[in-house]
Amino acid sequence: MSNIEATVLDREELRAFVADELELPVEEVTDTARFAADLGVDSLSAMEVIVVLQKKYRVKFSEDELPEVTGLGTLYDLLAGKLRAARG
Repeated sequence: MSNIEATVLDREELRAFVADELELPVEEVTDTARFAADLGVDSLSAMEVIVVLQKKYRVKFSEDELPEVTGLGTLYDLLAGKLRAARG
């Protein structure tokens, strides 16, 4: 079994990871909180999180997908979809 097949995306683990990377309290990183509007995250910090996640999960976000990543909920949905697609 490959790493991708063994990878299960856990929403709470992702929440904790994003909170840590953005240096925010985990309780502020809700499913509906928007990175920029609600959490005050600048685009560079959000991009850094995405770059780390791409490496961690061995997936690639296209430039067209990046504007869709506005918060944890959209990030989770997009990442989970990529992991499902990678498992085939």
